[in-house]
Amino acid sequence: MSKQRFQSVWDAIEDTPQLAASMRARAELIIELTELIKKRGMTQADAAKMFGVTQPRISDLMRGKVELFSLDALVDMAAIAGLAPHVKIKKAA
Repeated sequence: MSKQRFQSVWDAIEDTPQLAASMRARAELIIELTELIKKRGMTQADAAKMFGVTQPRISDLMRGKVELFSLDALVDMAAIAGLAPHVKIKKAA
């Protein structure tokens, strides 16, 4: 039995490189946003108000429900939070 190696967990579980790239970017944004919320000592209600979403939506964010968020929504949230999200392009391995 040969072992297949992947660049990331997303490459292993997603069906296409496109889906893996999208999930990887969304996961990175979610990590940054949740760390920011925690660092600022915000409640989920505070964060919801800042981002203009519901508290259950922030709960999904804090629990890492990557599949429930679009890349656009997460970039918007990052910008609202004062972060400067950007895309970095590199050749695939």
